[in-house]
Amino acid sequence: MFFIDENYLHQLIDKKEKVDSKRVDDVLSKARELKGLELEEVAVLLNIDDSENLNKLFSTALFIKEEIYGNRLVLFAPLYISNYCSNNCLYCGFRADNKAIERRTLSLEEIKEETKAILEQGHKRILMLMGENHKQTGLDYLISAIDSVYSVKDSKGSSIRRINIEIAPLTDNEFKVLRDVKIGTYTVFQETYHYETYNQMHPSGKKSDYEWRLFTMDRALSNGMADVGIGALFGLYDYKFEVLALIQHSKYLDEKFGIGPHTISIPRIKPAINAPASQNIPHQVSDNDFKKLVAVIRCAVPYTGMILSTREPKELRSELFNYGISQISAGSKTNIGGYKQALGGFSEIGQFSLNDCRTSGEVIQDVIKQGYIPSFCTACYRLGRVGEDFMDQAKPGLIKIFCQPNALTTLKEYLIDYADEETKKLGDELIKKELETIPNEHIKNKTIEYLKKIEEGERDLYF
Repeated sequence: MFFIDENYLHQLIDKKEKVDSKRVDDVLSKARELKGLELEEVAVLLNIDDSENLNKLFSTALFIKEEIYGNRLVLFAPLYISNYCSNNCLYCGFRADNKAIERRTLSLEEIKEETKAILEQGHKRILMLMGENHKQTGLDYLISAIDSVYSVKDSKGSSIRRINIEIAPLTDNEFKVLRDVKIGTYTVFQETYHYETYNQMHPSGKKSDYEWRLFTMDRALSNGMADVGIGALFGLYDYKFEVLALIQHSKYLDEKFGIGPHTISIPRIKPAINAPASQNIPHQVSDNDFKKLVAVIRCAVPYTGMILSTREPKELRSELFNYGISQISAGSKTNIGGYKQALGGFSEIGQFSLNDCRTSGEVIQDVIKQGYIPSFCTACYRLGRVGEDFMDQAKPGLIKIFCQPNALTTLKEYLIDYADEETKKLGDELIKKELETIPNEHIKNKTIEYLKKIEEGERDLYF
């Protein structure tokens, strides 16, 4: 239907022949060229079910991620500003029929308090979210909320440098307003690309219109938005179908606009109060299948940022870093006012349950111990490396020329301003090691210069 060809995707999934190792090798060899894969090739990888070929898939995904982005992991924190919603999604705790939660919309002052609490964790990126299509949370409120976040400084004098947003689909005219607002990526999940399942899971509210949601990114890119993010909620329908549909959506955007998705998110359904589909998941995705789908997406869309939330447990999150994930949330709260509440030792009900409840500091230390660079970089967005310019750098793997040094300078800021002594020691050792691997001598020397200036008190130095 539309640009999602359900019959064709099902045909690819339903092929019953045994996966041929030679065919897998050929597909993975092509994937290593960093040019992406065709849907038929994606289906070959999705149908792998033996450990030998899975291990080859995983190593290829890690190779691709490191070729494009290096070994950095970008960190962010979600900020929920309202849980009012007019939709009735059967998997979501914010659904309109859920009477068990207290509905709240943060005042601008409360948004500033939440922002300060997030900043004190060391974050520089926020993903702002709110319920959809409610009279309390229109575009004017969102813009005021964005301005409020940017106005805040914490005790170290730090401020948020990039806000990405995940909000309801907008009209053409609304996108013309939003394009002039200081945001990074605009994200909307299709949730499920399967038409019949979509209608079942969205019985009422504006979100029940499959077509309106599916063509959100067409309206966004046609009206001047630079970077967009897509995603599916795994568990609503067959994960193989959703992966193929995500790739088909990515190819459609790339062919039509010359810009594929800046990010792809891959959350799995987690329990939420009074959300029946979250309590009885229609198509449960096992951990092994989840690992596979992450690696397949990385092979199929090498340039995209792949986002992993704190829905997943820490052990699985750590493993998935090796299969293509490039962005992670840390220290997350999904309830309204959750960051300030946490300081007081209590918490209201959130949108869904979290499994990685560690502090940002604990996550960051673990990332360093695994040999990855925790990155708070926002340079591309602020230098205008967005849209087609970003794709021109990301697709051939040139973007990591900037990713690695920017990860090191932002990590150094974090170590000085927010880290405990053990993390400082581990982080400084990692920085020293990573400096030796920077291939460009000029950038290496400039990075060393920036690191010294940061030690002397300067901040926000980037390439």
